[in-house]
Amino acid sequence: MQQIQNTLYVMTPLSYVHLDNATLRVDVDHEKRLQVPLHHVGTLVCFGDVMVSPALMHRLAEEGKSLVLLDRFGRFKARLEGPVSGNILLRQAQHRGAGDVDVTRDLARACVAGKIRNGRTVLLRAAREAKEADDAKQLTGAANHLAASLRAAAEASTIDALRGIEGDAARSYFSAFNCIVKPAMREQFQWSGRTRRPPLDRINALLSFLYSMLMNDCRSALETVGLDPQLGFLHVVRPGRAALALDLQEEFRAPVCDRLALTLVNRGQLSEGDFEACEGGAVLLGDKGRRKVVAAWQERKQEEITHPLLEQKVPIGLLPFVQARLMARAIRGETTGYLPYLSR
Repeated sequence: MQQIQNTLYVMTPLSYVHLDNATLRVDVDHEKRLQVPLHHVGTLVCFGDVMVSPALMHRLAEEGKSLVLLDRFGRFKARLEGPVSGNILLRQAQHRGAGDVDVTRDLARACVAGKIRNGRTVLLRAAREAKEADDAKQLTGAANHLAASLRAAAEASTIDALRGIEGDAARSYFSAFNCIVKPAMREQFQWSGRTRRPPLDRINALLSFLYSMLMNDCRSALETVGLDPQLGFLHVVRPGRAALALDLQEEFRAPVCDRLALTLVNRGQLSEGDFEACEGGAVLLGDKGRRKVVAAWQERKQEEITHPLLEQKVPIGLLPFVQARLMARAIRGETTGYLPYLSR
């Protein structure tokens, strides 16, 4: 269980959430684990096999509070709301913002800055830990390039300029990516740059799989707070494309997905046998490899970090939900701009 601001997240399997007078109570194996005044809870979010009493559902609906159901992997399933809801107002604000050049540019700038800043942190950390001088030099050079990209993003006046800066920063970041792979693992995990649709080597296959799981989490987070995941600010809006989920995903790629991928590779937790080569040169994770990565992903999401803005410990798996709520506040105009998550 985790309460962040006015949202309560229940993640323990087979928990039973119910009313106890004017409080919300969570039991596990018939033992009380948490009890909070109901007026302190604005939204109840349940992951996986969590049971909610009908009485509590009715009470939440009566008081205009939301009940959000996600599966155990964090994918959005449903949201229960009463007749009065602020979500339509939030979505109206989102659509107005998407039509406002200044609002769109500022939100896109925040997404780009978060991505570049977190990528630079990964490079600098790797440079400090590098055993080879040439690796450290290349990593430091790429980190310096990203510092210049951050300065350029702060001055960019158009969305197209921001997209160009983001693309250039991504190329520089991935140009040094092989230097983070331990020399002993580079033969098995050769890297020649980022490739997608399809991935053409094992690290790209691993990154694509992790990014896909991250995308599900970001989309679920946006659905949870009531934002439209299709209407983005940085990514171009296209039918069937969750553009805002892609926007939110950017700040988490390097500190969450890339670092986990490198950990799995450098510790030898994945090997050649965990991947499959397909016709046309595509490389994909095999069934055994997927199971390993999903298990590691779930373990990683349980780790806690101190959120730099909230100054509160938060499981990594809940970071997209925290940031989605901060994004919603920025879109409604309750805060001065959106502050992306910045890793340490």
